[in-house]
Amino acid sequence: MTPFSRTGETGATGVGRRSIATAICGALAAGGLAAAGVTALEPEAASASSHREAPLISGTPQYDNTDVYAFVSPDKPDTTTIVANWIPFEEPAGGPNFFTFAEDAQYDLRIDSDGDAQEDLLFRYTFKTHTKNDKTFLYNTGPVESLDDPDLNITQTYDLELIKLKHLKAVSKTKVADDVPVAPSNVGKASMPDYNTLRKQAIHKLAGGAQTFAGQADDPFFLDLRVFDLLYGGNLSEVGNDTLKGYNVNTIALQVPNSFITQSHDQPVVGIWSTTQRKNAQGYFAQVSRLGNPLVNEVVNPLKDKDTFNASAPRDDAQFLKNVTNPELPKLIEGIYKIPAPDEPRNDLVDVFLKGVKDLNQPPHVTPSEQLRLNTSIKPAAEPKRLGVLDGDNAGFPNGRRLTDDVIDASLQVVEGELLGAKNDLGDAVDKNDKDFEKAFPYVALPTEGSRGPLAKGVDGGNDVRSQLGDALQPAEAQSSDDMRLIAASAGAGAGGIVLIGAALMWWRRMRNRAY
Repeated sequence: MTPFSRTGETGATGVGRRSIATAICGALAAGGLAAAGVTALEPEAASASSHREAPLISGTPQYDNTDVYAFVSPDKPDTTTIVANWIPFEEPAGGPNFFTFAEDAQYDLRIDSDGDAQEDLLFRYTFKTHTKNDKTFLYNTGPVESLDDPDLNITQTYDLELIKLKHLKAVSKTKVADDVPVAPSNVGKASMPDYNTLRKQAIHKLAGGAQTFAGQADDPFFLDLRVFDLLYGGNLSEVGNDTLKGYNVNTIALQVPNSFITQSHDQPVVGIWSTTQRKNAQGYFAQVSRLGNPLVNEVVNPLKDKDTFNASAPRDDAQFLKNVTNPELPKLIEGIYKIPAPDEPRNDLVDVFLKGVKDLNQPPHVTPSEQLRLNTSIKPAAEPKRLGVLDGDNAGFPNGRRLTDDVIDASLQVVEGELLGAKNDLGDAVDKNDKDFEKAFPYVALPTEGSRGPLAKGVDGGNDVRSQLGDALQPAEAQSSDDMRLIAASAGAGAGGIVLIGAALMWWRRMRNRAY
């Protein structure tokens, strides 16, 4: 039996209305989708599209879960892929301390196989950081060509544990993977000339046809977040800008056979969410972030509930129900843009986002709760439509969430009454990601590199400044010439050291009339 064997265990309309929809799409989608999800907010599980969505978690980005995606794998339809992201707004050039997973955290992917709002399977990722040389400020001491390259100074590895539960009690624990390397932050073209190779090396095969990945990726969420400027300031002239363009996230991706995560062939619907637990001063782990459907905690939950939601679990989501049935966002939109808010209570939101769509992704005897629900028996669409189910594509959102799904537009339209007969085409005018997604696991786009321009002069040869950094970091007694001492001193000077090295070498050649 393998760890992934089901039977085995090892331990308004018109141009004006359209533009208004575009302007408030971010707000509505965030508000509507969030509102629906809020009703099912769990007191211990995950947050949705939580880019700085709650006061406490915004100050600790390493633990901040930004988005969760779950979809039947397009190239392997007998498997499901789950993608969860952490650390919002990673500036690619944000060194010298680049982006790592926290070592005092448990990053969990949770799966409810029977619709009772309790997780039956839990995949837990825990990380360790390794430093080769703590005498330098450098993340890498030369061009990195592989994950085990000695020039990659800061590395991470992770363990993956599978926990099976019954009535919230663990019945088995299995270490599925041990010391798996993490794909590093993409420092730049000089440091990582072939990042795609590093990505491929970070994909780890598991027993039973599963595979896992952890590392940096382009943030796949696309939307215009300037809605928080008082709903675009009542001015629609700024919509259409992908706020997350150019930013990266830390990604965990897991691909597993459908048969392993579903209750049975006759009950193929699963609920999925992610959580982050952080070790507290007493040495115990406490949940600090939770995510299922996108944008729930940003717009649906009021300030008084945001931190509570992040620490809650789906089975306790009834406490947030009023936030969903009486959402704030539609009222704000009506006040500013004069688009009538649907009548309350919004039971349509409860049905779609807390229970699942009937005859599509609603499990029998479902307990309403905030989860991303996926019917694994629905085959991938040959030509996915960005609005998913609203546009007749049942393989898309809210039946799970694909990377290409425009959840802002879809959620906005539902929040403004699409399912109640109030047809609309609201949206934020951002219809796709700025980068193309990959066609194979882990599917997310490669991260934007820290150096976005051409290589500097003098760093395109085999014996250039980059190849000398490692020597410059040797102990002083190991240096055999004055020029190497000069390189070491320049490198230690800080971020400007590389420029100083080049200038010093040019001066040296002129003065000594000899090549470097």
